[in-house]
Amino acid sequence: MSNIHATAHVDPSAKLGSNVEIGPFCVIGPNVEIGEDVILRPHVVVDGHTTIGAGCRIFPFVSIGLEPQDVKYKDDPSTVTIGENTVLRENVTVHRGTSTGQMATRVGSNCFIMIGAHIAHDCQIGDNVTLVNSVALGGHVTVGEGAIIGGLSAVHQFVRIGAYAFVGGMSGVAADLIPYGMALGNRATLNGLNIIGLRRQGFPREQIHEVRKAYRMLFSSEGTMKEQLEDVEAMFSANELARQIIDFIKSDTDRQFCVPSNVASPSR
Repeated sequence: MSNIHATAHVDPSAKLGSNVEIGPFCVIGPNVEIGEDVILRPHVVVDGHTTIGAGCRIFPFVSIGLEPQDVKYKDDPSTVTIGENTVLRENVTVHRGTSTGQMATRVGSNCFIMIGAHIAHDCQIGDNVTLVNSVALGGHVTVGEGAIIGGLSAVHQFVRIGAYAFVGGMSGVAADLIPYGMALGNRATLNGLNIIGLRRQGFPREQIHEVRKAYRMLFSSEGTMKEQLEDVEAMFSANELARQIIDFIKSDTDRQFCVPSNVASPSR
């Protein structure tokens, strides 16, 4: 049985799981589905075709599933999906997708979205992602599993942040960031690998040592990026971490990616 405060408005068509708690002055729209054991603190708004997974905790003044800030949006029946056990702190906004994207905005399970973060239309956020206070993600941004984006950082539309990457606070990320990469600065540049994050995830020391060698080879100042990528693939393709970086760079995209400040930004 759900616990709904008397001042909350829950549309009769909304679907609520067991043990859902909805606080004062919350507003839940007709096409919303909320999983079991979800807690909504006061003044939360959930609208649109939105699904919230079991065990999520959503804090005051969070807004989920409202229309995107996209002038081309024409009331498309797009969606928002929030995975299980994700925390959205105060004033977070998550906008629904658009017909020019995937028609869906997705946030994974076990994510920690801190105060004031904005997740724009069509973003695809993996599991175990942390967005620190006031992070702003433009439309169509992809964030891989386990990535951390530091406070007050902004990520340009369509940018991809690789798995377990780390973005330092107050950074502006305008180009793709490789898996396990660490980027810092206004118009962020690559500052090595997220070694601390790799160790926390329990990757073997030998595997980390090899991917560091692959990184140094990939971003050396000799040869073209194509040549360097071929050399890295020939030597390190058996390494899981290196393989993910190789596949990320080779994937179908016209965007540039973050490189060290002493390396010219390569074309693909």
